Amino acid sequence: MSTTSVERRELGRFLAVAKQRYDTGESPAEMFSPAVDAEWHKLLATPEYATFSTEHAGIVLGHREVKGSGPIAWVAAYKEAYGPLPEIWFTDAEGVLDEAALARYRDTGTVVAEWDCSPTSGDGDDEAVPATR
Repeated sequence: MSTTSVERRELGRFLAVAKQRYDTGESPAEMFSPAVDAEWHKLLATPEYATFSTEHAGIVLGHREVKGSGPIAWVAAYKEAYGPLPEIWFTDAEGVLDEAALARYRDTGTVVAEWDCSPTSGDGDDEAVPATR
């Protein structure tokens, strides 16, 4: 039985998709899930983060505080690689599911949300995600 939390599994998937976006010149992936973001912040504070990021993204991705809102651009790439987003993406840091947001996603296949951080490539020349889209 795996001891990896769903939040950590989803963080690994997010980092992999984020790296793909960097490789294709797309904007940084928006971290819109408070639950997955809480796991990211917890892991960032450990020596384990470099290994985890490298295992999932092939490099150590950095972290940048940046606020924005709008369509989440990486959802289609995630779905292609892993299937539909699981409920954890629509769950706050206290574990409360936003059922309306999940239902909108299931009905439309898109996510429109707010975010407050995104990954950086770690090479020092990253641009922030625009505040609105």
